[in-house]
Amino acid sequence: MNQQLNNAFTLFLSLLVEAMPFLLLGVLFSGILLLFVDERKLIAKLPKNPLLGALVGSMVGFLFPVCECGNVPVARRMLMQGVPTPVAIGFLLAAPTINPIVIWATWTAFRDQPEIVVLRVVFSLAIATIIGWVFSVQKDLRPLLQPALAAAWQPKQPHKDRKKTSSDLLQSGTFWLSGTGDPIRLDASVLQANLAATPVKPLSERLRLLLDNTIQELRELGSVLVIGSAIAALIQVFIPREVILNLGGGEITSILTMMLLAAVVSICSTVDSFFALSFASTFTSGSLLAFLIFGPTIDLKGIGLMLSIFKPRAIIYLFALVAQLTFLFTLFVNLYVI
Repeated sequence: MNQQLNNAFTLFLSLLVEAMPFLLLGVLFSGILLLFVDERKLIAKLPKNPLLGALVGSMVGFLFPVCECGNVPVARRMLMQGVPTPVAIGFLLAAPTINPIVIWATWTAFRDQPEIVVLRVVFSLAIATIIGWVFSVQKDLRPLLQPALAAAWQPKQPHKDRKKTSSDLLQSGTFWLSGTGDPIRLDASVLQANLAATPVKPLSERLRLLLDNTIQELRELGSVLVIGSAIAALIQVFIPREVILNLGGGEITSILTMMLLAAVVSICSTVDSFFALSFASTFTSGSLLAFLIFGPTIDLKGIGLMLSIFKPRAIIYLFALVAQLTFLFTLFVNLYVI
């Protein structure tokens, strides 16, 4: 028993040490872009064609690299600014994966299996584009949105100022006042969205906001990383190897197992490749891809954040589409590619 605990602790530390630099880099890079780049200028140039808009929206994450904690508030702001629905949905689903930090981290973890890196990007982009295009059929998005967001949704007036529907200070959480007197909520899931929209000009103020954002994200994502690494280590050490081999060797069961694990563990996309790497010797390549694609899109943490945008039935619809497409793509990999 003591030897098993030692092995689990060693594996836990190795996962943590290897992944932590990428988490820190992702948080810093995301905060810098949100504070110093005006994404509204980019939004004004987005295409109106549904399919092309979904594709471009899916690739916008490369310019604004946010994980699944930051993509939800940014997508929420996009919708409120009048961004076409396919663009916002494409960004929401693809941003946690289609960004340079995650691609680099995946390459670092799977440098001996470059096909995993390529297929993760290609499949994530394809799934986000397809679902964004599907959502373009819903011309009026308000029935799917939460009431407060539906009231502020302005599809025809992307650049007009909107009136607040309620005071932020009436919501739960910790707040401080910006230089304009507006309350800013100190939650990592909301702070990113507010920082970019806050008209703060002095460099010293921007740097202070960057520090606040970095601390908040590290608190939230760091704890998730620690828990995820611990779960991976415990699974590897304490679950009988025969069980892992039986689940991981099956072309279908391996995919379903890793999709379920991705949803439950809810590990940050910046470092999830290192978690998946610990299963590379026992699980199929398709199942590893299923974990890397499905987790950043739909997990328990992400579902909780998405409830700030969508009603439950819309999230169920999203969940079903992502799950089906992920399963089909990765099953094809297991059967015909790798």
